[in-house]
Amino acid sequence: MIKTPHLSTDGIIKLYDDNDFFKGIVLIERLNEPYGLALPGGFVDIGESVEDALVREMKEETSLDVKILALQNIYSNPNRDPRFHTASAVYLCEAKGKPKAQDDAKEVFVYPIKEIPLEKLVFDHKKIVEDFVKSLKW
Repeated sequence: MIKTPHLSTDGIIKLYDDNDFFKGIVLIERLNEPYGLALPGGFVDIGESVEDALVREMKEETSLDVKILALQNIYSNPNRDPRFHTASAVYLCEAKGKPKAQDDAKEVFVYPIKEIPLEKLVFDHKKIVEDFVKSLKW
């Protein structure tokens, strides 16, 4: 049997209000171990595209319907997840509305870019968010 890393997807959701004002990015407090703040995301199911998994996971964890803007990067360090080896396709997305914690999310938060509590992020999400912030054109 062939062994490969688990495939996951995470989303950096840029949240806007109804007047197209940028409110911040969405983070969740994880309901399951490892506990802490994280980007919303999850595993790709057999027979599902990574993009479809992203849209599904964003809806399941935040109740938001997202529009995918771009692939930020693939993160595949074997130590990025303490449970087992995962590779994650991280997408930049946008959404409108009020997020609501569901599924694997205990709570959901919206943080302005300069207020993101990087030290509380689990997995390699600190690096992912730092990469995102570096890419912004201030």
